[in-house]
Amino acid sequence: MIGVVGAGRMGLPMVRRLAEAGHRVCVAARSDAARGALTREPAQLVPEVAEVGEGADAVLVCVRTDEQVREVCLESGLLDAMPAGAILVVHTTASPHTVDAVAHLAAPRGIDVVDAPVSGGPPDVAAGRITLYVGGAGDAVARIRPVLRAYGDPVLHVGPLGAGQRVKLVNNTVFAAQIGLLAHAARLGRQLGLDERLLLDALTHGSASSRALAGVVRRGSVAEFASSTAEFLGKDLDVVHAVAGELGAELGALAPALDALTAVLAPSGTG
Repeated sequence: MIGVVGAGRMGLPMVRRLAEAGHRVCVAARSDAARGALTREPAQLVPEVAEVGEGADAVLVCVRTDEQVREVCLESGLLDAMPAGAILVVHTTASPHTVDAVAHLAAPRGIDVVDAPVSGGPPDVAAGRITLYVGGAGDAVARIRPVLRAYGDPVLHVGPLGAGQRVKLVNNTVFAAQIGLLAHAARLGRQLGLDERLLLDALTHGSASSRALAGVVRRGSVAEFASSTAEFLGKDLDVVHAVAGELGAELGALAPALDALTAVLAPSGTG
């Protein structure tokens, strides 16, 4: 049995893919909307977080913030309910220190912890192609890989526990910096008398192309893309700055590009 905590925009398609792969799924949802959506899914809905751990082979935590990971994993009684030999997977982009704290509490109970933050969005989960950056002991990752493959491809084992969070930190930093650079590029284009929409579309056909640029082009401008994703980009920027400072890491030349993105996000009240 697979337990899932968090069935929002990312967790709900995970639940669906797990059920389609033949897993029995038990879910604790944190909002009324998510609980309503789950009534239409082939999964058992329980009212308390700890209940998803009872008899589970693995529990997947897919909540929004680092604080919520701590609440679910350290304060809800979830680990007490999970049997020895089970695996706890943290999909949320969180601090490596939080993952270490969860593992410290889980180890005496015989529970393995892996961190597996994701890169992509709900359509990627639904299509089974979300990228997973997995950190953890090799045997634990090998045991949980068949479960993760229900919705993840590629499933990348990037190192020991916490490495997944560190890789995701770098990924988010580069993605955000690329959007910041595109803001600079759009400004340069305007100074050269170019139409931003036409310029950005043209760049997708050259060596400047990137996933960030593709997202911007779909929205028509850097500002529109930033505005439409402000909630998530703002969260990513907060995590990047917080975790980099926490770990004593230097952003270097990436910092000015991140500042440019912050300036674009500012009119949306984010950043």
